[in-house]
Amino acid sequence: MSDPIRFLLGTSEREIRDADPNMTVLQWLRTRAEQPGTKEGCAEGDCGACTVVVGEPDTGGRIRYRAVNGCILFLPALHGKQLITVEHLRQPDGALHPAQQALVECHGSQCGFCTPGFVMSMFAMYHNEDRPGRQRIQDVLAGNLCRCTGYRPILDAAERMYDLGDGDAFSARESETAQRLTALRGDDTLHV
Repeated sequence: MSDPIRFLLGTSEREIRDADPNMTVLQWLRTRAEQPGTKEGCAEGDCGACTVVVGEPDTGGRIRYRAVNGCILFLPALHGKQLITVEHLRQPDGALHPAQQALVECHGSQCGFCTPGFVMSMFAMYHNEDRPGRQRIQDVLAGNLCRCTGYRPILDAAERMYDLGDGDAFSARESETAQRLTALRGDDTLHV
C-alpha cells in the first residue's frame, strides 16, 4: 500500500489512494476525473494538446505555475501541488479567462483540438511573465502545435491577453492556495 497522493484539482482537494504509479495525469483526467478538456494528441510530449498547468508554492509564499505535458507526467508527481486544466479557467462571474478571451477575439482557433493546450501554456505565461516580447511568446508556445489555424492569430492572442484584465481568480486566491498546498504537501515534497 502506497502513501496517498494529495493535491488540488483546480481549487478542490483530491486524495488518491493506491494509485497506479504508471498512470499519467492525462489518463487520470480523462478516465477518472471526467475532465475531457485536456486532449491526447501524440501521447509522447511533442504536440502540446495535453498541456496542463501545475502550480506549487515557492519560498516567498507565491505560486509558481508551469505548463507541462499531461501525457508524460505521472500522477504521483502531483502530490502537494495544484493541477489546473482548461475547465478551471472560467472566472467567478462566468467570464472567460483573458487567455481564452484573447483567442476568441484574435480568431486563434479553427478546429479547436489544440486550443486547450495553447490556452494552458498562455495561462502559465500570463502568471509568470509581464508582457513578454514576440520572440519570448514564440519560445513559450513552441511546445504547442497547431495544424490548421496558423500561428499568427495565436501569437496575437498571447500579446492581447495582457490587455484584458489585471489578474484572475487564481491571482486573487494565491496566498490561500499556497497555504493549502503547503499543508497538503507536508514534509515529503516531490518536485515535477
